[in-house]
Amino acid sequence: MKLLNKSLKSLSFSILIIVTAWSVVFYINMLDEIHDSIDDGLENYKVLIIQKANTDSTLLKKKDFDESNYAIQEISKTSALARKDRYSDTLMYMQDEDDLEPVRMLTTAFEHQGHFYELKIINSMVEEDDLIEDLFWSVFWLYLILVVSIIIINNFVLRQLWEPFYNFLGQVTKFRLGSSKALPDIVTDVREFNLLKSAVNTLLQHSLETYAHQKEFIENAAHELQTPLAIATNKLELLLEKGDMEPAQAENIGEVLQIIERLVRLNKSLLLLTKIENKQFFDKQRISLNEVIKQSLEDLEEFAAFKNIEIRVYEQAELTVEMDPTLANIVVSNLVRNAIFHNIPEGEVYIDIEMDALTISNTGKKEPLEIDKIFKRFYKSTDKTGGTGLGLAIMKAICNLYGFKVSYRYLDEKHRFEIRSNNLNKNGF
Repeated sequence: MKLLNKSLKSLSFSILIIVTAWSVVFYINMLDEIHDSIDDGLENYKVLIIQKANTDSTLLKKKDFDESNYAIQEISKTSALARKDRYSDTLMYMQDEDDLEPVRMLTTAFEHQGHFYELKIINSMVEEDDLIEDLFWSVFWLYLILVVSIIIINNFVLRQLWEPFYNFLGQVTKFRLGSSKALPDIVTDVREFNLLKSAVNTLLQHSLETYAHQKEFIENAAHELQTPLAIATNKLELLLEKGDMEPAQAENIGEVLQIIERLVRLNKSLLLLTKIENKQFFDKQRISLNEVIKQSLEDLEEFAAFKNIEIRVYEQAELTVEMDPTLANIVVSNLVRNAIFHNIPEGEVYIDIEMDALTISNTGKKEPLEIDKIFKRFYKSTDKTGGTGLGLAIMKAICNLYGFKVSYRYLDEKHRFEIRSNNLNKNGF
């Protein structure tokens, strides 16, 4: 979840609780005020009835509500003394009405000429109920409008507040060592954002310096190591061409030449792997892996014919990728070369090309490879091979660079390598 959305969620939740509590308290207080107003009216009416009973004793015979809103009934002294004014809500049939209506009732007691009476006074709550209902909906809509308004305003305010941060984050995300010329910048008066810019740019500056040193080392290593190896190779070849040495000596020189050739390949592979891990390949193009596979098969055609390997290609779709052409060729050629080199005589290689995946299967050693080791540097399935043990490690590093998923499994006596993209689109990877 975005920090902006999380901030908005937390703030909105807090405001929601506060506004909800305020709405409930406000509604209860208003309801209490309405009841107090009605109760004051009932109290005044009680005083008027008692005063009128002192002058008109016929009121004391009014035992039912009938057309009036009060009823009087004689009770014992003990019961009267125990009575206290009590207000309650109830339902009653009112005059000329067929349905029960809500009323507010006051029950009290009074004395008249030595006799004690119970007095009940009612007040219709129909209008008050309508008022309460109107009050409820007014509070509800006010509450809803307040919540929505606060969320919208906070959303706008927070977006404005966090906009410099997201702009800076976008610049950091797009920043690339070796290709980006300017450090990410942010224009704001927020102290924390400026501190963030300072910290990030300090780290990036350090990374740029480290990257420059690594790049310089790689270039120097490529030159300083390749040159003496090439010189040594040339001198040994000249010795062999003279032909004035014993066969055993010539054989020893040949073995040394093979070791030097392996050192050259190893040096090139390590330098290539370092460049890949340092992301020093920037020629990103949209290329067809179908064409890369065809070119790789043409290059390895004689090698496959020598081992009498049958290669079958199943093109189910056009597989396109956005990557450096050199790296695409390395990935494909390493997989195809391994499938041929580690095959059995008169073996088979199957290449399946789908919209979102490339699968290369081959016959070979009839047992699975060590899945937890095959993509590590210098891993070899057998000591008899003359390879560097870096082919699959380089292929895996390239796939990691572009977010491709690489998997291996042994199925139907075939070694199966699959490259699949995690982020699919209609054109392929």
